[in-house]
Amino acid sequence: MNKLKQRWGIESNFQLIVIFVVFAITGSASVYVAKPFLAFIGLDRANFPDAWWSGALYWSMRILIIFPIYQVLLVFFGWLFGQFQFFWGFEKKMLQRMGLGFLFR
Repeated sequence: MNKLKQRWGIESNFQLIVIFVVFAITGSASVYVAKPFLAFIGLDRANFPDAWWSGALYWSMRILIIFPIYQVLLVFFGWLFGQFQFFWGFEKKMLQRMGLGFLFR
């Protein structure tokens, strides 16, 4: 835990627990929030053929759609739990590593 606290620049165990709770809530909430949107656009497993590639295509599309929702909710829940600075920095670093750093210039 101390290595993680040092890497993230966190000082207390309480702050670390809050960050873990935010990650947990965000993961669950992003799937829950995305469910109506996925149903609206017709992304349902039953709409894909029974070919060997359809499962991979379905899950790839689902993850690509849920990912931006997760990013927005991560910053929102971070703000809600008083950890906005940590999650905003975390978000910028992640997007820069994905090659989307130009969004923050």
